[in-house]
Amino acid sequence: MEIKIGSFNLFNLVAAGKKYYGHRVYSKSDYNKKISWIGSQLQRMEADIVGFQEVFHEEALRDAVSKCHAYRHAELIVANATGDRPVVALVSQHKVLKYDIIEEFKETLDIDGMQVPITSFSRPVLRALIQLPNGLEVTVYVVHLKSKRPMIPEEVDRFDPVEKAKGQARSLIRRAAEATALRDLLLEELKDRDHPVIMLGDVNDNGLAVTTRIISGDPPFRNMPEKVRRELWDVLLYHVKDIQARMSFQDFYYSHIHNGHYEALDHIMVSQELVAQNPAHVGKVGFVTVLNDHLIDETLSDERVELWQSDHAQVVASIEMR
Repeated sequence: MEIKIGSFNLFNLVAAGKKYYGHRVYSKSDYNKKISWIGSQLQRMEADIVGFQEVFHEEALRDAVSKCHAYRHAELIVANATGDRPVVALVSQHKVLKYDIIEEFKETLDIDGMQVPITSFSRPVLRALIQLPNGLEVTVYVVHLKSKRPMIPEEVDRFDPVEKAKGQARSLIRRAAEATALRDLLLEELKDRDHPVIMLGDVNDNGLAVTTRIISGDPPFRNMPEKVRRELWDVLLYHVKDIQARMSFQDFYYSHIHNGHYEALDHIMVSQELVAQNPAHVGKVGFVTVLNDHLIDETLSDERVELWQSDHAQVVASIEMR
């Protein structure tokens, strides 16, 4: 049996005629184009489970999902969409046994006596326990961490290089805090359990960035004692990007282009139960697909990504169950 897991940043999925980010609004025509495009991308993905980011209105996501016949009887969960901010969501063709929406950190972050004054996620985390057709249960996390966009107060000059640097630092601190709080949640599912876990979403940084490594953990060195290595493997998440790269000769994985930089911001990570190198695996990552043919490098072209498309690629990982 094979299942497909996907991640889809929708890029401001807002209902027609509703204002977002102050004055922006979709015309009825652009809205219809957007939900039709999302539906066509979902058909290309052919994923059993998809985690979404940047949902403002649940009814808009329902309109889009309805364009893909595969999800006629699927379960759709949206994390408290109020229209005021983007949130995450999940659609599953398999039974969702339970789910929760996590807004607050488990505890205040205390680093060397310094309490970080950030206590909640900028976008809530969605955690769902899903039962696959073979009876296996898997926990799926859908996340969207703080972007790299500088956090600059309104009263200062946004073009001042020092103020921009401060703004980037603020964004990095928030993203690092969110990554640490997410790692804390993941350890509850990973430690001392033979239970498959999948984390997917837009973490707004590449696979080797510190914030991303905080989420996944770092693999042990080969000269460490076996007991220590096993303990680390138990709580490690593996990037499907890296799994595929080790099995092929090419690596063209990018999911976003900004100012000429081709970046992998959208990730799917799996626990050791879904990695072939683990002798006790219950499934293994096979092929990974990145649907990025609609992205445009605006430093090389006068074309732009259409408003009704997404400025992110969609990522799909096939998992062959044992």
